[in-house]
Amino acid sequence: MLHTLLNSPYWIEFTALAVAHLVAVASPGPDFAVVSRYSVRCGARIGVWVSLGIALGILIHVTYSVLGLALVVQATPILYGGLLLVAAGYFLWLASILLRAKKSQEAMPTTQQSAQTQAPSVPRAIGLGFLTNGLNMKATMFFLALFTSIVSVETPLVVKSLYGGYLAMATFVWFAALSLLLGKTPLRGWLYAYGHWLDRVMGLIVFILAMHLLWQWYALTFL
Repeated sequence: MLHTLLNSPYWIEFTALAVAHLVAVASPGPDFAVVSRYSVRCGARIGVWVSLGIALGILIHVTYSVLGLALVVQATPILYGGLLLVAAGYFLWLASILLRAKKSQEAMPTTQQSAQTQAPSVPRAIGLGFLTNGLNMKATMFFLALFTSIVSVETPLVVKSLYGGYLAMATFVWFAALSLLLGKTPLRGWLYAYGHWLDRVMGLIVFILAMHLLWQWYALTFL
């Protein structure tokens, strides 16, 4: 199967997908916001679990795209509008938390045990990452665009599934590495003291995304 993937045209498709995905995943957004916040405040371990949830969310978007379900959702105004409202509501809630971030009055935890006293449980951390990515309708449209503009309709389903597996794995590796960078290096000490400013900036970005989703819903419903 790897031999098949490395042969043209699949290798060309894969390279194009990988580059486009790298640009997208490295851009600031809701995923970056939650990973950076929890890695700094709760340590790299929780950040990695959040990263896993984000990767699982990627699989939802990939499944939509590979099976053509994203096109069905987009072509069904009531369903699409409902998902836009749910996503906008979640991102408004997330933005409200980030925008209200305050400077920590406590010293940064110096042991794993003390860090975990402030941390969410593993299932909650995974769920947070999953919801943040899974409810991002912009991500759904992004992956739909990838699979319709780059991947040929003649590409076998098994190859498309391999593409999707790579995209989820690459997403996890990227954000897990970010978690380790922010949660296990000297940078964490500085961010723990001043990271509330980063939270607020990311909160503004998430808020703008929520407003964009609400505008899409308004345009779909009333215009």
